[in-house]
Amino acid sequence: MYSITSQDGTKITYDKVGHGPALILVAGAFSYRKFPGQVRLANLLSEHFTVYNYDRRGRGDSGDTQPYAVAREIEDLQALIDEAGGSANVWGLSSGAVLALEAAASGVRMTKLALHEPPFVVHAADHKPPIDFARHVSELLADNRRAEAIRYFMTKGMGAPSLVVSLMRVMPGVWPRLTAVAHTLPYDAALLDGYMEGKPLPTGIWNNVTMPVLVLEGTESPAGLRHGAQALAHVLPHARLLSKKGLGHTKKLQAALISSELKTFFLGNH
Repeated sequence: MYSITSQDGTKITYDKVGHGPALILVAGAFSYRKFPGQVRLANLLSEHFTVYNYDRRGRGDSGDTQPYAVAREIEDLQALIDEAGGSANVWGLSSGAVLALEAAASGVRMTKLALHEPPFVVHAADHKPPIDFARHVSELLADNRRAEAIRYFMTKGMGAPSLVVSLMRVMPGVWPRLTAVAHTLPYDAALLDGYMEGKPLPTGIWNNVTMPVLVLEGTESPAGLRHGAQALAHVLPHARLLSKKGLGHTKKLQAALISSELKTFFLGNH
């Protein structure tokens, strides 16, 4: 376990494995560096890269200086890239993909960027969170109603069936991992503010994301996630879309398939 200090003094903890070009993994909602799927992916990628697998602020062993702001998370990623030598390949999953994208747009140096199913809602007919979604999540957590916050985030925010959430509560080891990071759900909501309203993505705001970008989507994923990935690949200046069965992230990360595709992209000429 290693740690760095972000610009605002927050300790950001990470694991580093492997040898080769630097590759930073940016987790999505509910995930952190010790999440099993994240660990498997890091270990597979370590055969070809020096992998930095970190706890986003508020998760795992990282600090959680208040008040939260998306800009602070961008500074965390910048500090980690500085630690990795000043530039790195970056893979972001779900809300982590949004964080990585916003960091790239703000000028954080990245060699190549892989954005895995960012949960943008771009079609009016796709599932959209309630208008007061972020506020209600914060209120549930302020009342220490973590289980309700998790259920609400998953069903109303992510569109997961209630039965799936109920099953998670009885699966060994799953619910405690979710509960441990539930207080960071407002951070993910803040990252997605303005991008889940069922409207087309704005054009031009990411024009300075000029490094090669791979947008990944699973053909088995919900239509809303696929529409968001397709729309993002269309608006980014140097992006291509990869659609393949097994690349979805709403059930279980297929670490072997993802690592294979990332190796091809990050080590290839595109």
